[in-house]
Amino acid sequence: MSKTQLPNIAVIAGGDSSEFVVSVKSGANILKAIDTKKFNRWLVQMQGQQWDVFQDEKKIAEVDKADFSFTCDGKKIKFDFAYITIHGTPGEDGILQGYFELLNIPYSTCNVHSSSLTFNKWFCNNYLRTFGIKMAVSQKFKTGETIHPEAIAGQLGLPLFIKPNAGGSSFGITKVKEVSQIKAAIEKAWQESDEALVEQFIDGHEFTCGAVRLGGKKVIFPITEVIPQNEFFDYEAKYTPGATEEITPARLPEELTAKCKKLTADIYDLCECSGIVRVDFILKNNEFYFLEVNTTPGMTATSFIPQQIAAMGSTLQTIITQIIEDKLA
Repeated sequence: MSKTQLPNIAVIAGGDSSEFVVSVKSGANILKAIDTKKFNRWLVQMQGQQWDVFQDEKKIAEVDKADFSFTCDGKKIKFDFAYITIHGTPGEDGILQGYFELLNIPYSTCNVHSSSLTFNKWFCNNYLRTFGIKMAVSQKFKTGETIHPEAIAGQLGLPLFIKPNAGGSSFGITKVKEVSQIKAAIEKAWQESDEALVEQFIDGHEFTCGAVRLGGKKVIFPITEVIPQNEFFDYEAKYTPGATEEITPARLPEELTAKCKKLTADIYDLCECSGIVRVDFILKNNEFYFLEVNTTPGMTATSFIPQQIAAMGSTLQTIITQIIEDKLA
């Protein structure tokens, strides 16, 4: 097949959340992993209404949103597939997925329904809880709602985690140890999302596990053990070199490894996921407590998923190639 006949793959990065910079790094790493013998690769950076096509880090065109195409050197190029690496809106909450559904363009992630469910932590938690998935007790507060810190502390205890209901990369999250900190922490979360979650603190160790469906079969990646030097796995701990020790595969006995992988597989199915997904847990007294589902997880060179794929003896290029080929079939 000639270069001009190869499918045109758009790696989509950017977005409209605080995770823009992380997404751009993820997009660059995914772009690098696209097999150029099988696909033509293009980077599409989105922010608001500005959708631009980049090649060799230079903007070469604007995207025609009517059919997800662009014109270069007088030639119209239509994208055949969208690899979404936007963390946050509009790439992780179902909005972009709806656009591609309308245009009948295959894409890498969960569908509209699954993306919107998993992005809203409150909805996802309450849905999974009905299937017996263990997790922290939580309360939700909308922007501007009256806060009664003493009542919250009385019901959930201290310390607490307060975080945005929709968002990622630990932006807007606070570990609260005193009643006097609750109101400010909720207001901080409201800066990232119009709803804040106040969660009971579970004192345990954090683990994360990736999964993907390839050729109709689920592949569960090796588990990563997360040991932050900070008090919890905040933005600084995630993205500062040396701020967190990450051990893949995790130092878990066989029984707990199997338990975590089964839980990851169950959550993948219950949420009707597609593409690469990462599920985060806290382990306490040999029980895994669900934290959240990431349907467009970080894919930078040092992110968990690339680490897990390497530990599995595979490569990012191999996995991405199969995802694209499965969806294009």
